[in-house]
Amino acid sequence: MRELKVAESAGFCFGVRRSVEMAEKLLQDGPCTSLGMLIHNTDVVDRLSQMGMRTVERPEDVQDGERVLIRAHGVPPQTIEALNVRHAVIHDATCPKVMLIHRIVEKASAAGRFIVIIGMKLHPEVEAIAARCARFVILENASETESWQEAHPELWNEPLSVVVQTTQTKNNFDECTKVIKKRCTNAEISDTICFATSTRQEEAAALSHVCDAMVVIGGRHSANSLHLAEICRQSCENVQFIERPEELDFSAIKKSPVVGLTAGASTPAWIIKEVRNKMSDEIRVEEVQEEAAVAEAQVAETVEEQVAATDAKAAEEAPAVEKELSFDEMLEETLKTIYNGEKVSGTVVSITGTEVSVDLGAKYSGFIPTTEFTEAGVKVEDAIKVGDTIEAIVVRVNDVEGTAMLSKRRLDAAKAWNDVEEAVESNAILEGVVTEENKGGVVVNVSGVRVFVPASQTDLPREAELSQLLHKTVRLRITEVNRARKRVVGSIRRVAQAERRERVEKLWNEMEVGKKYHGVVKSLTSYGAFVDIGGVDGMVHVSELSWGRIHQPSEVVSVGDEIDVYVINFDREKRKISLGYKDPDANPWTMFTSRYSVGDTAEVKIVKLMSFGAFAEVLPGVDGLIHISQIADHRIEKPEDVLRVGDVVDARITAIDEEKHKISLSIRALLNEAKAVTVGAAEDEVPVEEDGEDTLVYEVSAEGEATGDAAAFTAEEE
Repeated sequence: MRELKVAESAGFCFGVRRSVEMAEKLLQDGPCTSLGMLIHNTDVVDRLSQMGMRTVERPEDVQDGERVLIRAHGVPPQTIEALNVRHAVIHDATCPKVMLIHRIVEKASAAGRFIVIIGMKLHPEVEAIAARCARFVILENASETESWQEAHPELWNEPLSVVVQTTQTKNNFDECTKVIKKRCTNAEISDTICFATSTRQEEAAALSHVCDAMVVIGGRHSANSLHLAEICRQSCENVQFIERPEELDFSAIKKSPVVGLTAGASTPAWIIKEVRNKMSDEIRVEEVQEEAAVAEAQVAETVEEQVAATDAKAAEEAPAVEKELSFDEMLEETLKTIYNGEKVSGTVVSITGTEVSVDLGAKYSGFIPTTEFTEAGVKVEDAIKVGDTIEAIVVRVNDVEGTAMLSKRRLDAAKAWNDVEEAVESNAILEGVVTEENKGGVVVNVSGVRVFVPASQTDLPREAELSQLLHKTVRLRITEVNRARKRVVGSIRRVAQAERRERVEKLWNEMEVGKKYHGVVKSLTSYGAFVDIGGVDGMVHVSELSWGRIHQPSEVVSVGDEIDVYVINFDREKRKISLGYKDPDANPWTMFTSRYSVGDTAEVKIVKLMSFGAFAEVLPGVDGLIHISQIADHRIEKPEDVLRVGDVVDARITAIDEEKHKISLSIRALLNEAKAVTVGAAEDEVPVEEDGEDTLVYEVSAEGEATGDAAAFTAEEE
């Protein structure tokens, strides 16, 4: 054995380390009980037992009021209920990653989904997961999965949720899910293998490919340790699985030039260190023997130096590879001290209602208050997820409890100051939330930095209330920064003005006749309404507001109304736009011509009386003239003798002027027809005066006086 390679992630995972630390802390205040073997390592369990921890297998063995520690594997809900009956003081060390699986299966079961658990049937973690499922099956491998599918075709199209034991191998999980996907068309698959487990397995696989022998340290009942040994055996024939240092067989690895060393998640650092030291001692013995032999042969030494020089040169020219830390270095890294104000990085392992737990890869467990993620009503689960990598500043270290309070907000604020200073130079636009108002302006929170915006730079009218900006997200430019005084001044107005100019230019460049816009009525005049269509005002003439008669624009729209308009014409140079509001498809004349023809009878409403006749509304927006000679079947002096404004009568359409949009109506024609029916067929032969009155087409001046044929007829009558 010439070289020893140690896996970087060998030893306690976060969940195991957390449970052991909780046990040690509990034992400082007196004895306590572990429900089941705390971790799958007898040495650790024996040490804790000497400190006062006893181990029981059933809730029934717990004494009334006793302090009980739930191990990292978790327990079924029924177990918790049984402990509560005994008034036990429960301390839950269930791994946060296992808790995540509990939430997944509980939610899926509540939705009526069938749960598939990939894992070891008798493993306590799997039993705790299964206890939270309404309908489930536990499958250990791909062969078992395929047999289960064959036996249950009724589940092929049923909604399934698939989870996997945290310590399973990725290869086994992939093979099982591949089988499931072949037939189950409605499966939701969650890869719940622990990240640390995956990393440890990947490192073991990589080491076993380059090593002549492998040593795996772990408990006999540790699932993740057994899986590590299985993975190593796939690439390396010489694999030893040991639980403690004295089990190491040097004779089996003595002739192996390169030996790899890894350990399961339940293996304490001191056992790994002892095994590593024993193996290193063996390497040193061989090195001494080799040096004595080399001293006897100078030629061999020269050759060795040349080879070493060649290897050194090759090492320099070779691509950089990840440095392998010695065990001592790894141990020092794990036990390193962190200090207040230090920047640290870690992985989010759990999220509760009050704090976010972070694995720092050190002896400290970091936590960040959830309030740092829930500003402006944001939910913590929307801001961060388990498994996310996060950077933060150390606020306070508790060496006794082994915890470190962290602050992401402070780190973000420090970064934000740099961004703010750079924004002044680059004239960049920043975004923030208005948090408060004062008599001089408003304060905007830009990633934790307070930026003061004077009232004149808020882009609000002088008389407007600044409070309307509170809690709104705004865009601004930084105009002044004084880090020493922590003073930052910004302008919302500069950004707004620039954006308005861009919108206006874009609008004019894209404008064309007939194009539709959604706008806001800005002001009203006697002749029309001005509408803002995106930074540009256009005018809707009163005649374009309604198909019916209106006297004022206010009869149709009000200031502040949002309306859809279209471009009638525009002058880009003079910056003038004429808009239309009337819907062309609702043109009353078009509706009239599609419904009525000459000779049809229509029910009309008298809307205006003139000396020469009466105007009647045929449809809203379409009026016709009933000449005075067509109002009655006898001579009348004036229309008021027969009609009143508001009367609804039947009239015959006698003429339609398509070009001038004018209609002639006759009540007399209908009266004559009725009289003819009453008198009899003989009277139908009585000649009627051919005065052309039935085909009269009227014209009316702007003052309401009859013109053309109507005027001539009126003159003859007089």
